[in-house]
Amino acid sequence: MPLRRHQERFPRLIRHLRHHGTALLPMPIGAGQVTLLPDGPRFFEALFNDLKTARQLICLEYYRIRADLTGQRFADLLIEAAARGVKVFLIYDALGCHVTPDSYFERLQTAGVSCLAFNPISLSRLHWFDRRNHRKLALIDNRVAYLGGLNISDAYAGLTDEQLRFRDVGFSLGGAALTALLELFTETWQMEQGERPALPASGTVSCSPDDTEVTLISGGPHQRRSTIRTAFRVAMASSCHELLIANPYFVPGPRILRSLLRAARRGVKVKLLLPARNDVPVVQVVSRSYYEVLLKAGIEIYELERQLLHAKLMLIDGIQTVIGSANLDQRSFHRNFEINAIVRSQPFGSQVRNLFEQDFAGSKRITLDEHARRGFGLRLLELLLKPICWFL
Repeated sequence: MPLRRHQERFPRLIRHLRHHGTALLPMPIGAGQVTLLPDGPRFFEALFNDLKTARQLICLEYYRIRADLTGQRFADLLIEAAARGVKVFLIYDALGCHVTPDSYFERLQTAGVSCLAFNPISLSRLHWFDRRNHRKLALIDNRVAYLGGLNISDAYAGLTDEQLRFRDVGFSLGGAALTALLELFTETWQMEQGERPALPASGTVSCSPDDTEVTLISGGPHQRRSTIRTAFRVAMASSCHELLIANPYFVPGPRILRSLLRAARRGVKVKLLLPARNDVPVVQVVSRSYYEVLLKAGIEIYELERQLLHAKLMLIDGIQTVIGSANLDQRSFHRNFEINAIVRSQPFGSQVRNLFEQDFAGSKRITLDEHARRGFGLRLLELLLKPICWFL
């Protein structure tokens, strides 16, 4: 769809992005330059292959990196790249990586990888303790970028028992978006380090015009209003006949809840894919406190049982996909640094829809009658925990 028509369809979103300057306008990125990576094994295979062939620059931003098999392979590839003369920069969140031994990052630093801990835990920065870098971003040679919800660990790569694996989705992209992502990475490094990283000169990025468009949305606690939440709400408001959502930490708050209910009242078929088990149990309890009002509105809720859901996906009318690191919770809206993308593409949307159908087929549908039969103890727990949803 041409840029002008896209702006007509999403005028509120475009105005908000322009006003706050924290996101990028839709841009053509070229045929075949967006690739859906539907699970951990395929994501890491593609990412690691591109790390092996990097020649000039690697920029990485991850919330969680574990020193397991996947994390060690990741480190080995970065060290090999640095030995080839590639400039390698890594931002990792200090809290997200708190169980990863310091020796892991010291090894990288010694080998020539520039490592930067984001918001280290410190008494002098207690007021910023809860501000975390939740992005998952890899930029390689201004040629390809990887985004999505996957952290660096065996649980995301499919190397653990199935019940302990995270069901997650990522994607790669090329084209004009890479320049903007590199600038975002540079700004984040400068904000935390106090100076810009010494990056090699990057060449121009080529893109062939087609109907695929991407809108990159960055969010963080520095914003007065949440661009991430606004983008979610405007995307929901644009739906005409179908809205499919997968999210692991569903604590939507009143505004997102209203957007979902309004879509259902317009006759939009709304289906939510949520986890049957959650690695943060308190979030599971609070999430289910929203079920009754959603089910009564005709919204379908499915809980994925075979794996731990971690994918953050939204598909609007089969053509508009929201994908990235942000959850539908207050932490992603107000306290985390996040990166999402809105991909407008019929072929990409068809692939995403197939993923949803597969996951719905492997999930349990929650009915209003079943939900109403939950015990008094669970109801009381929901009542007690829901007021703390701001902190989840």
